[in-house]
Amino acid sequence: MKRHTVEKIGGTSMSDFAAVRDNIILKNGGATNSGAAIGQAAGAGVYQRIFVVSAYGGITDLLLEHKKSGRPGIFALFAGTDEEQGWSEAVNALRERVEEINASLFDDPEMLAQANAFIGERLQDTERCLGDLERLCQHGHFELEGHLNTVSEMLASLGEAHSAWNTVQLLQKEGINARFVDLTGWRDGEHLDLDDRIRRAFADIDLSKELPIVTGYAHTRDGLMKTFARGYSEMTFSRIAVITEAREAIIHKEYHLSSADPRLVGEMQAVPIGRTNYDVADQLANLGMEAIHPRAAKGLRQQEIPLRIMNTFEPEHSGTLVTGDYVSETPCVEIIAGRKNLYAVECFDQDMMGLMTSYDRTINDIIARFKGNVVTKDTNANTITHFLANNLKTVKRIRSTISAQYPDSAIQVRKVAVVSAIGSDMKVPGMLSRAVAALAQSRISVLAVHQSMRQVDMQFVVNENDYERAVKSLHHALVEVYDHGEAICAA
Repeated sequence: MKRHTVEKIGGTSMSDFAAVRDNIILKNGGATNSGAAIGQAAGAGVYQRIFVVSAYGGITDLLLEHKKSGRPGIFALFAGTDEEQGWSEAVNALRERVEEINASLFDDPEMLAQANAFIGERLQDTERCLGDLERLCQHGHFELEGHLNTVSEMLASLGEAHSAWNTVQLLQKEGINARFVDLTGWRDGEHLDLDDRIRRAFADIDLSKELPIVTGYAHTRDGLMKTFARGYSEMTFSRIAVITEAREAIIHKEYHLSSADPRLVGEMQAVPIGRTNYDVADQLANLGMEAIHPRAAKGLRQQEIPLRIMNTFEPEHSGTLVTGDYVSETPCVEIIAGRKNLYAVECFDQDMMGLMTSYDRTINDIIARFKGNVVTKDTNANTITHFLANNLKTVKRIRSTISAQYPDSAIQVRKVAVVSAIGSDMKVPGMLSRAVAALAQSRISVLAVHQSMRQVDMQFVVNENDYERAVKSLHHALVEVYDHGEAICAA
């Protein structure tokens, strides 16, 4: 019988240790260890659980680059994308930041010194490695480009090692038998695949007596960052759940998986989803609003491991349960989601008629060559439009290459947004017309509409400056008109 859970804690949550301890660690299956001292609560309630931790909020941005703004971190500076600041200055700034975090967590001078020494040693090793590599690549026979993947892997490992080590020390101080499980491969010299590294790390762990605190980053032969980018910790989390045959996988975030972004529609209007399926999770991932990375979800889905999304700061709420077979009893919209900063690349060519497959294949190959991220696309007899989630520089390269391939075509580039209504079952007559009417009433021009026969999502392409109003309009018309209470469907 499966007994244990595997639980991932997000970066914003990790930055509030008291909430992590009280709302997550000292919880067991949603039940509070109320009235018990921490040492007593550690008896049985906290075990049969594995915790995979992210770096503290903002640390990975300092290590790599800012996820949203693109502001360069140590990696981007080392790679030469910004000449105004040296990467060594960024290392010093990171050292100051992690020591600030440590000082906020450890009031005992000896423990603080140990915490600073742990991460300080790794930062010192990193700085030495980067300096050596920089000098090596000044020689004509060595190119920096060939080493950048390894550099990003090394840097990414620092954030989770820092947060996991600290968490173990803090929990041990509270009387909990926490164990640091370091998957970063720091100095071990072995290049294992992810599954083998996990199996080796857990071979001698007794989940009935120990509480593993695991680094979200794991060193692998092929490189976790190279394969999954910033979704690497979710892949580690997923594979641990699959390999250890977990009863349930849980992600603790600073917010619920809700019917819309509360910052746009208002906290009183947004409602937790409660229940949904992995299909809906994939639609969200396509819009850049990942409940979980699609590749990470695949293993959970195949092994029929339920995924629960919890709000760290509302521990009494059961969150949202994601399973493979769930379909809402009554057809409905579960979430309004979307994405700004998209570019519509429209290729019109009178000669395309009858050759759509050939044009489509060639344009797709060009987009793939420049690592274009296609959110959606539409076609008619002589036009193909791809909606890309890339920066303008990449989009211009794609446009130029398509023009060179099809010199007689007319190619237009336009900045847009996509807003989508998503649900496990939206087969409701008239829902599309209600959605379009709601947008029209808000004086929002719909540039394109997409709805597949499976009817799990409806996508509306709008002008970027209409994005927020479009989300509010669709949420009001398709979600708020119903009294969903604590959740659209209770988990």
